[in-house]
Amino acid sequence: MNRLLLRTKARLRDAGKPVAEAAVGALTIALLRTTRYFDPDKTANFFGRVTRFIGRRLREDRIGRENLKAAFPEKSPEEIETILTGVWDNLGRIGAEFAHLDHIWDYDLDHPEKPSRIEFTPRTKEIFDSLRDDGKPAIIFASHLGNWEIPALGAVAHGLDCAILFRRPNIESADRAIERIRAVKMGTLVPAGREAPLKLAEALQRGQHVAMLVDQYMGNGVEVTFFGRKTKANPTLARLLRQVECPVHGVRIIRLPNHRFRAELSEEVKPARDASGQIDIQGTMQAVTSVIEGWVREYPDQWLWLHRRWR
Repeated sequence: MNRLLLRTKARLRDAGKPVAEAAVGALTIALLRTTRYFDPDKTANFFGRVTRFIGRRLREDRIGRENLKAAFPEKSPEEIETILTGVWDNLGRIGAEFAHLDHIWDYDLDHPEKPSRIEFTPRTKEIFDSLRDDGKPAIIFASHLGNWEIPALGAVAHGLDCAILFRRPNIESADRAIERIRAVKMGTLVPAGREAPLKLAEALQRGQHVAMLVDQYMGNGVEVTFFGRKTKANPTLARLLRQVECPVHGVRIIRLPNHRFRAELSEEVKPARDASGQIDIQGTMQAVTSVIEGWVREYPDQWLWLHRRWR
């Protein structure tokens, strides 16, 4: 009887899955379309308040708290809660900003004196101009910090030819809606999958720049140390370097007050090499992970602590 009941529940769940996915997809499309009709700043404030309220009641809130305690054992419970509140606020703001991606990057190179949401240092501009004009490929990595959708906007707006690795949503209708938004001013989009490494290597061989998020936990990845604990990093970046050696830089978008952002490019991150001079996969990913850890330590409330980060 119990087995029959379990089988019946499983069949009902499987039968209902397409309906549930269609509903979520439709809701995603409606939300994105509706959000575009409202002021982006007011909507970001509203979404931030909503996610602060709802997020603190979700399972991911507990995951985030445990991650923060592991990363910052020296911080008080009150400090941890303050950071976690900021994490949910940042996530809500990203959701609102996503619907307005086509006009968030408003920096005008010809008229830098004009008010803009974006700021960056002279050194970041110098590195960017060099990457754009040297005729060589490069790999640019980012993390889930601040608004991680924005770097691609700046790259395309100022002429940096990029192929960008991205992960598709699981729900097809939502995927189509999100991809249409991302495709507006975000370069060549390469969906994650078996063919992605080959497509990215081909892009580098053509002289394009390849951009990717590299801070997700990957069960079959290479071992690195992050906040003093062992974790698994996606080795794609280092493996691409073995095929096409080129400069590696990090990019981050820091959320500032009053709906503004600061874009920063890191200095070149030198890959590690083994005794034979070949790119060392583990050592290179440790070098990249160390850069990301430094970023997160500066702005812990702007990083996505809500998923598995260690074994």
